[in-house]
Amino acid sequence: MRIAILGTRGIPNNYGGFEQFAECFAVYAAEQKHDVYVYNSHTHVFQETYYKGVNIIHQYDPENKIGTAGQFIYDLNCILDSRKRNFDVILQLGYTSSSIWSFLLPKKSIIITNMDGLEWKRSKYSKITQKFLKIAEKKAVKSSDHLVADSLGIKQYLKEIYHKDAVYIAYGAEVFLDPQQDLLSQYNVEKNNYNLLIARFEPENNIEMILDGVVDSQNDKIILVVGNNDNGFGKYLKKKFSNNQKIRFTGGIYNKEHLDNLRYFSTIYFHGHSVGGTNPSLLEAMAAKTLIVAHNNEFNRAILQENAFYFSNATEVKCIIETVKRKDYEQIVQDNFDTIIKEFNWEKINESYLSLFEKSLQ
Repeated sequence: MRIAILGTRGIPNNYGGFEQFAECFAVYAAEQKHDVYVYNSHTHVFQETYYKGVNIIHQYDPENKIGTAGQFIYDLNCILDSRKRNFDVILQLGYTSSSIWSFLLPKKSIIITNMDGLEWKRSKYSKITQKFLKIAEKKAVKSSDHLVADSLGIKQYLKEIYHKDAVYIAYGAEVFLDPQQDLLSQYNVEKNNYNLLIARFEPENNIEMILDGVVDSQNDKIILVVGNNDNGFGKYLKKKFSNNQKIRFTGGIYNKEHLDNLRYFSTIYFHGHSVGGTNPSLLEAMAAKTLIVAHNNEFNRAILQENAFYFSNATEVKCIIETVKRKDYEQIVQDNFDTIIKEFNWEKINESYLSLFEKSLQ
C-alpha cells in the first residue's frame, strides 16, 4: 500500500501523542514493505527526507509566525500536496484544522480519520471556538471513509451522535523496565516519598482540584507538578499555591527517561484528565508501574477499570492522600502493567491499523 499520514507536526516525535503514534506506526508499516509518507512541518528539527524507511514530506507551516491560524495553512498545504501523489490510504490524525479543507482531499484515496477526543468540550476554548470545533468534528465524520476511535467512549459517542460506526483501536505505550534511582536527586526527591502530577496546564485536567486536596490534607508528602506552566492558567495556579511548601512546580520535563523514573518511584500518581479519549500519559503511567489516582470519568475508568483510585472533588483527593499507602496496592500496579503488555502494546495497535487499511481497500 501507498500510505500517507497527515495531521501531525512530523516525525521523529518532538511534540506529543499523535507524533509518537505516527512515528511508531510509520516505521512499522515501512518495515512491512509498504510505501509510507509522513507530512512534516518545515520547521521540524528533522530536515531529512527519509527516516527509518519512511518518506518525509516537508510542507510550509507558518504557525511560528502567525500562531494557531498557521495550522490551517499547514494542513491545507499537506492536503494539496496529497492530491498529486496517488495514495491508496490517507490517515488523518485529528481534524481540528484540516476538516475545513476536507472537500479538497483526493477522491481516489481512502480517507481514515482518528477522531481524537471531544475537542469542543475543552474549557480553554471560547464559546465561538467550541462551536467551530463541533462543526469541524461533523465535517471530519462526513468526509471520512472510516473513523478510528482510541477509546470506547468516543466510539459510542460517534455512534449516538452521527450514527456512524468507528473502529476501536487504542493508543499504545512502551513498558518501562530500567529504573534508575540516581535520577531522583536531580529533582530533590526520595524513592516512594513524593506524589506526582503530570499534565498540561488546562482547567479540564483538574490540577487545581488536586492541589486543593493536597493543601487540605494532613500528609506532608510533597507533590511534583510537571508541565509547562507559562500560560495564564499556570501563572494563576503558581500564584495561588506559592506559599505551600508541599507543592513544587517543576515546569515542563521532556526527557522520557526522567519522566518514567519519576513515575516509577512516586508514591501516588495523579491523573486529572477529564476530556478526550485514551490519554497517552495515563498509559505511560501504567507502563511505569505507578499507583494511579484518576479523575472519575468514563474515559479513565474504561482504561483503568478497578485498578485505580478515583476522585471527583478536592475532599476525595485529601482522603486518598491521607489513607492510601502504596505498599498495600502492588497488585493493582502490576495488573495495570500487565494490561499495557496485553492490550496497549504498539505491535498490536500497528497491526490493527494495517488490517483496517487492507480491509478498506477490498
